[in-house]
Amino acid sequence: MNSASKPNIELHVPPRDLSDRFAYSFVKLLRFFADLFFRKRYGHRAVVLETVAAVPGMVGGLLQHLKSLRHIQDDKGWIKTLLDEAENERMHLMTFVEISKPTPFERFLIMIVQAIFYNCFFFLYLLSPKTAHRVVGYFEEEAVISYTAYLQELDAGRHENVEAPQIAIDYWNLPKEARLRDVILAVREDEAGHRDVNHAFADELN
Repeated sequence: MNSASKPNIELHVPPRDLSDRFAYSFVKLLRFFADLFFRKRYGHRAVVLETVAAVPGMVGGLLQHLKSLRHIQDDKGWIKTLLDEAENERMHLMTFVEISKPTPFERFLIMIVQAIFYNCFFFLYLLSPKTAHRVVGYFEEEAVISYTAYLQELDAGRHENVEAPQIAIDYWNLPKEARLRDVILAVREDEAGHRDVNHAFADELN
């Protein structure tokens, strides 16, 4: 991605209506519990939260696929965009699993959180796709904030700037000497892109 097409990292979309306020409040509630549980353990936070972040794209892609079949009309590229997002988030997870080595309890937590979030998001998307996309937009805003804080901790020397795992080097075409900082920058840019796409989808569904 060239510099001209890079997303604005600090972008925030203010809530405009009741649907947006619900989405924003829901995400802030999730953020509260994540901060309470993980505090500054950003690598472990990433492992758990990326399992959640990989759900909406797959759910949205599935339901948009079924909608396209029912209405016998083109999806305008939404399905591929959403499935690509899900795959990208899954690669974030695979990367941070290599870096952080989740504990057995965190693996158990992943299963519980994913089961709950999948069902909640599925029914939310059925009821209000606009709200669902706004939730993801705000979720990605929080992801950008978290990865920015991770970078600050890394730069302050409170986390070790370890070597980038090979899976990250291959996926993002990073130099072979890449470090954790390079990985976080790439992931944060991905999250900012997903944020912009989902906010745009929510706007289109107004």
